[in-house]
Amino acid sequence: MKYNFNNVINRKNTYSTQWDYIADRFGRNDILPFSISDTDFPVPESVQNALKERIEHPIYGYSRWNHSDYKNSIVYWYQERDQSEIDPEWIVYSPSVIFSVATFIRLLSEENEAVATFTPMYDAFYKVIEQNNRLLIPIRLGSAQTGYQIDWDSLEAVLSQKQTKIFLLTNPHNPTGKVFTREELERITQLCEKYQVFIISDDIHKDIVYPGSKYIPITNITQKNVVICSSGSKTFNTPGLIGSYTFTPDTKLRDAFLIELKDKNALSSVSILGMYAQMAAYSDKGVEYLDQLVPYLQNNFMIIDNFLKEKLPMLNFQIPQATYLAWIDVSGLNIPMKELQNKLINQGKVGIMPGTTYGDSNYLRMNIACPKSKLEEGLKRMEFGIRN
Repeated sequence: MKYNFNNVINRKNTYSTQWDYIADRFGRNDILPFSISDTDFPVPESVQNALKERIEHPIYGYSRWNHSDYKNSIVYWYQERDQSEIDPEWIVYSPSVIFSVATFIRLLSEENEAVATFTPMYDAFYKVIEQNNRLLIPIRLGSAQTGYQIDWDSLEAVLSQKQTKIFLLTNPHNPTGKVFTREELERITQLCEKYQVFIISDDIHKDIVYPGSKYIPITNITQKNVVICSSGSKTFNTPGLIGSYTFTPDTKLRDAFLIELKDKNALSSVSILGMYAQMAAYSDKGVEYLDQLVPYLQNNFMIIDNFLKEKLPMLNFQIPQATYLAWIDVSGLNIPMKELQNKLINQGKVGIMPGTTYGDSNYLRMNIACPKSKLEEGLKRMEFGIRN
């Protein structure tokens, strides 16, 4: 099937976080949003058909995720997309990646112990670490111009501290779009093993990777003291259906996670539609969809790159290795982020997330997973706002 990602679908009046609740983030509702990381694209036809078929059955009772249809769809996906072998016994359902991350943080550390992570970082990480009464220790990634290089000396210094119990990785990285190489993952795992630090890896953006880079699950490197938390929801635009999964090779930790999920939080029943969507997406039809989506997103990045070079050369941007998030260096404007946001929102009528949210006030994070026409309009508004 040929997907038309240029097609504009009206998302207003659907209780959309990005479209109907713009004012929550930007203070007004009459702007064009490029904020929260879902897409403006329809789900794959296979997902829509699976949901329609299930909805036709008029009973939505308690349901199980722990069966071969669910697990084997995930095993298939990693074999097909990543040439990686996943043991189906590792797989456990979870309502969301951040629920999984929070649960593992509580299971693997005590209050006032430390969680290390690369910055800038996904804003939910700040909250999930600090609200669980853990100490956040940031390790700064290098700039885009240096390929977001890892400061290995700083990383080792942090991991060697007695209070550091967990390293929270996100691969591909949000917001920079960096894909960690095999050599980098091997060195990270070696350091964590040396200092007995557990790795939690959030890999939710794993499928949106551009030519020249390759996603490698960290479980390919080691199955000791590591978990992966992921979902098809970013790729296939199903976060509202609820559902994610973890790879937990350690049996005792997996059992402890299941106690948290089922006994402590009473989450033994899966989201029916989330499960059906996941299984339908992780199929040959999902491959077909993704093989068309990735080049479309890559072209959107080329549109941004060309526009900024021509119209706003004082901004610094490099097409990322992965994700649909443009991480744009605005330090060349020499104005405070608060003033820039005022220009964008009140002059340009465009909503682009301030980098301050992710730990760097020199950047904007723009979600470009949208039809080309919306992106082009947003860029025009950005230029108008900056220049007026």
